[in-house]
Amino acid sequence: MLVPKQPDNEDDRLSALQRLDVLDTAPEERFDRITRLARRLFDVPIALVSLVDENRQWFKSCIGLDASETSRDISFCGHAILENKPFVVPDASKDPRFSDNPLVTDAPHIRFYAGVPLHYQDCKNGTCHLGTLCIIDQKPKHITQAELNDLIDLAHLAEREFSASHIASIDELTQIQNRRGFISLAQKASSYCQRENRPFSLAYIDLNQFKPINDQFGHAEGDKALQIFAQLMQQSFRESDIIARIGGDEFVVFMTGIAQTDAQTAIDRFRIQVNRHNQEANRGYEMTFCEGIISVEPYRHETIESLLCEADKLMYKKKKK
Repeated sequence: MLVPKQPDNEDDRLSALQRLDVLDTAPEERFDRITRLARRLFDVPIALVSLVDENRQWFKSCIGLDASETSRDISFCGHAILENKPFVVPDASKDPRFSDNPLVTDAPHIRFYAGVPLHYQDCKNGTCHLGTLCIIDQKPKHITQAELNDLIDLAHLAEREFSASHIASIDELTQIQNRRGFISLAQKASSYCQRENRPFSLAYIDLNQFKPINDQFGHAEGDKALQIFAQLMQQSFRESDIIARIGGDEFVVFMTGIAQTDAQTAIDRFRIQVNRHNQEANRGYEMTFCEGIISVEPYRHETIESLLCEADKLMYKKKKK
């Protein structure tokens, strides 16, 4: 059996998959509609929308297979995401890469497989493949080019649905998470910290004197200031931290695995970076901010919404001093 290799952009790909925040979510009709259509159109018993995670392939939609995921090491989709074209196996039992694969020798007894990589644009270094739309049969099968074109068209529909999910959680101006996206990701991150007995911190950040920037320099410059501030956050905080714009001039960062002292150090480091930008940019105004930091130990169970409210209150106390 041939274990699939990792794509060259694996770290970037996995980061994009986490930002999409769709793993382990409930079935959705918009994806199930695509797999039902694929199964009928190609007269196969199984159709999947599969996302390839670090050690598993997980099925966002699964028609005809009684499973929600399988190991990545034995997955056909792990091979398909390495390609920029459809990946087709006419008869897996006669293919040396798959003939002894447990998905071939045991249930579901795969013989035919055709998978189209699902392209995703929100990768730092261009497009990456998050998974596939694939069809599977338990008997050997040949697929024509016209049929492949139809499968590609269906894959484009799945890609658009994932893009729509991404857009719904992203702030249009700054291209970081919006409030909805932040709460969803932070809830998952806090659950992880609880399971691993690790602390986490949440910092609520408010730009000072933002209205005068709009009034004196115009709204276009105000928008530019918000975009730059978001970019500085992305550069300063860790990739594992979750940053978001949750209001007009209000931002937040969720920092996993660190308590109060280290969280304050991270904010102080960010402040130094903002001050350095002010000196270098010389745009006629300076960006400054106030923050409120809440640090949570693993035994403390609170909602992300309540923590945001608490951190917001701390920020305003500091702003009034």
